[in-house]
Amino acid sequence: MPIQKLLEPISNFLKCETPNQWIAEAINKDNLPVLLIDHLVCELKAAQSAMFLIRKYAVDKESGDALLGWLKPFEQFIYCKEGTWQELANKNKLSKSIIPKSNSPYGQELIDKMVLLIKEELHHFYQVLEMMNEYEIEYKHITPGRYAKGMLRHVKTHEPETLIDKLICGAYIEARSCERFAKLAPLVDKKLGEFYLSLLRSEARHYQDYLTLAEDIAGTDITERIDYFGDVEAELILALDDDFKFHSGMPK
Repeated sequence: MPIQKLLEPISNFLKCETPNQWIAEAINKDNLPVLLIDHLVCELKAAQSAMFLIRKYAVDKESGDALLGWLKPFEQFIYCKEGTWQELANKNKLSKSIIPKSNSPYGQELIDKMVLLIKEELHHFYQVLEMMNEYEIEYKHITPGRYAKGMLRHVKTHEPETLIDKLICGAYIEARSCERFAKLAPLVDKKLGEFYLSLLRSEARHYQDYLTLAEDIAGTDITERIDYFGDVEAELILALDDDFKFHSGMPK
């Protein structure tokens, strides 16, 4: 599929484009370390968020423990600096089949989509580490940006609206990532640009998967709620932000 056709639904979904001021900061070579490190952490957080949804809503404790074990070496690398990044190449494996809880109203579709998403996000995590090695960037702890927290602050606190809202937030986060990869790809080094382009197809599908799950679980028209979070997301992207990150707003 041509890139423009792939991006068309993303452009229609998002309420604003990434500002040129952010693009200028992102292609500044001085900002490459924080851009890649934050990208790395975002891949892990995406996997963690998907895992949380499966464990909370769809599987029993045994399957939930298997999911925790899957993410453990990646989390230990980030939070405890344990192991080497090269060792993670062989760690992206789930130890058992994930079985839905008998009383789960969400079932196999949520599991299938989120397990695939986790697998792909962890693969991207390793690929970002390869890019960091290519550019001689060492991993170090950085403070989280305000973007995801700013989205999740608006999530309702009663079910199933909580789950639906979180899925909508996931759709916007994946869509924005896709849009920014596409904008950066032609403006950065060839190797990094090719890497960003390679992510577009999966990021676009992740956005669609989140949105489809939200609509299916709601069982009613959620256009108003999607529009609401679209406005929240656009406000975060266009607001002045003194902390440059992959999903940050307008640089001050």
